[in-house]
Order: sequence, then C-alpha cells, then structure tokens
Amino acid sequence: MALGGNASTLPADRFSPRKPWSDAKIRWVSAITLGLLTSTFSTVITTLAAARIGRDAAVDWMVVASIPLGDGTLEMEPSWGVIAVGILFHQWADFSWEVLFFGVMGRWTGRLSPWALVLLGPPWAVFTSAMEWFVIVPFWQPIFVLEQTYWIGLAVHAMSSFLYPLFPWLQDRVAGRASPHRRFAGWWIAVGASAILAMGIIAALGWNDREWPFIFGGRVAYDQAYMRRMASHHAQGMKLARIAEERAQDVHLRRLARLMFAAQAGDVRIFDQWSRSWFGTSRAEATGADHATMPGMLSPEAVDELRQVPDAAFDNLFRDRMSFHHAGAIAMAEEAMLEAGDPRLRIMSHAIRHAQRGEIDLMRGIPRGFAVTRAATSNMLEPAGAGHGEHRERSRYP
Repeated sequence: MALGGNASTLPADRFSPRKPWSDAKIRWVSAITLGLLTSTFSTVITTLAAARIGRDAAVDWMVVASIPLGDGTLEMEPSWGVIAVGILFHQWADFSWEVLFFGVMGRWTGRLSPWALVLLGPPWAVFTSAMEWFVIVPFWQPIFVLEQTYWIGLAVHAMSSFLYPLFPWLQDRVAGRASPHRRFAGWWIAVGASAILAMGIIAALGWNDREWPFIFGGRVAYDQAYMRRMASHHAQGMKLARIAEERAQDVHLRRLARLMFAAQAGDVRIFDQWSRSWFGTSRAEATGADHATMPGMLSPEAVDELRQVPDAAFDNLFRDRMSFHHAGAIAMAEEAMLEAGDPRLRIMSHAIRHAQRGEIDLMRGIPRGFAVTRAATSNMLEPAGAGHGEHRERSRYP
C-alpha cells in the first residue's frame, strides 16, 4: 500500500461540498447582515444631516447615551466616549428592530419583493419609532423623549428602513444563488451611497461656513434678529446652568444643568454657523434694547442672588428662575415658528420649544411612564401661541 493510502478509501464527506443552508439560516444571516448595514447607514446620514436642521449631533448622541447609562452621562461638553456610547446604543436598537422584522417575522417578510418593502418600510419606521418614543423609553429614561421631539427619531428610523428593499437580493447572495433582484439592488445601493456622499459634501461645506444659503429672502431682518436674540438668551441660560452645575445639592439637578448648558451651547454654535453661511458675517451681539425686551431674561441682581443664596435654598430658587428663563425662550421659539422666513429656523425653533418645556418638566421631577408620554406629546403637538399652562406662568423675578 502506498504511504497515505488511496484517496478513494477515505471517508466520502471529507471531499463533499458544504451542505446547503436551510431557508431559516439564510434568512437569519441575511437579517443580521442587513441590521448591521441599516444601523450604520442611519448613523452616518443622521449625523451628517443634524446641523442642516439645527441639531447638534454630539448633544443628541449624548442624550441617547443617557437611555442605557442614566443621567450620569450628561456633560457640558459631550466627550467622545459618551458620543460613542450613544451611537452604539442606537445601532443596537436599530439592529434589533431589523432582526425582529426579517428574522423573527421572516416567514412573511422574507418573501416580500423589493417594491413591497419600499412601501412597507415607512409604516414600520413609524411603528418602531413610536414604540420607542411613546411606550418603551418613557418608562426607562424620561430625558430622551422630553429633550428630543418625536420627529427626530422618526427620521432616524426612516433612514434605516430605506435599505429594507435590499433584503431579497441579500438573501440570494447569502444562499449563493443568482438573484433576479440584482439590478434593483445595484441602483438602490447607488442611491444610498450617493445620499451619503451628498450629505458628506454638504456637511463639509457647513463646517467651513458654507451652509446652504438662506432660502427665503423676505424675512432676513427677522431671522437675523431672532438668531441674535436667542443666542444671547441662551448665553444667560448657560450662565445659570454653570452656576447650578457647581452649586446644586440635588445630584440629578446638577446633571440636568449640564444638559441645559450643552443643549444651549449647541444651539448657539448652529446660530453662529448659519449666520456666517447665510449672511456672510458673524452673528451680531444682542443690543441693550434686545435685553430689555426679551422675555425670561433675569436681572444681574437675580443672577447674583443665585450665586450667593445659602446652599439649602439654592435648588428651589434655581428651579424657579430657570423655569422663568425657559418660559421666555419658549415664547421666543413659538414666535419664530410662526414668523421665521427660513424653514430651518422654524424646525429648529420647534425643537428648542420642545426641549425647554421638557427641561422644565424634568426640573420639577416628572415621574417615569405615561406621565412622560403625555407631557412630551403635549410639548410637541401644542400649536404655537396656544399657551402651555404652568410653562407660561409669569415669575416675580425681573
């Protein structure tokens, strides 16, 4: 016998090809792969697009990070570590919805055509974002829904659902068979890649003060004045938040002050970028007349009292004065929702109104659960100028 024997005498399965995967295994591998793709796609697109509609992406990711880790993650300047936690948590949540849709429900969804998934993706995005914002997260961490309005999450989920039509082609690829959806998938991938490239270019232009020009010219004076006034209003809010971050006795209130500082600093950065891009000049500082007419502004004496009040009295005094200050910003944002010329300012003003109403609720200790859902829904949907109960109250402080 020759050394090593004759190959024909060895077990037959040593040289046999891999056994074909079952339909269930193909479906699950495809679902996992698509989940990784959709979560990454939505992260990239929404991060690049954030500043285009007046959102500071770093602050938004920090707020997302507070869902799994609590308010201890809130920082005045979001760190890269906290931002990474927010992104990873979003990707895990997004990945989970895709696995549910194409893995758990795959016996039905795995048979759908690309065009059926084009139609089904948006309703699924509405359902999943609504489940998170209205039902799940309010019982987990109220900061998220009170700080970020629902349409932000809906936009993120819609970006994820954009890639759903690739699933039939992806199943064929995983199974190693020719796909009748190859041409469709090629075009769909090209559209997605073009969207990333376009948003990347627009974002790079924005970072270099070349944001998309002012859209409607008829309200230039109003929009310039609004950005100037709101930025100055935020500057005082940041001063109050910094005092609270140093002096608040309640740990939760101290952490909430960090969020207030970060959110308002992010808004100011957006205003500065838009002013340079739209009008070719740096944002002007608020005038004395602006300070005298802006609602919610505290006098220097009221600010000094916050610095000097005894520790035991600080927290209640801060809640009262910051609530008064926020009420003024809410009134200014509501006016801009009706009067601003550029639609981006209207969108941003709606988000500012929602966040500042939510921060008032958080300062007052709103309980978790459906009380958060009711408050956040009211904060988001109430028409501008309709009034908001205690949020519209007038303080005794000048």
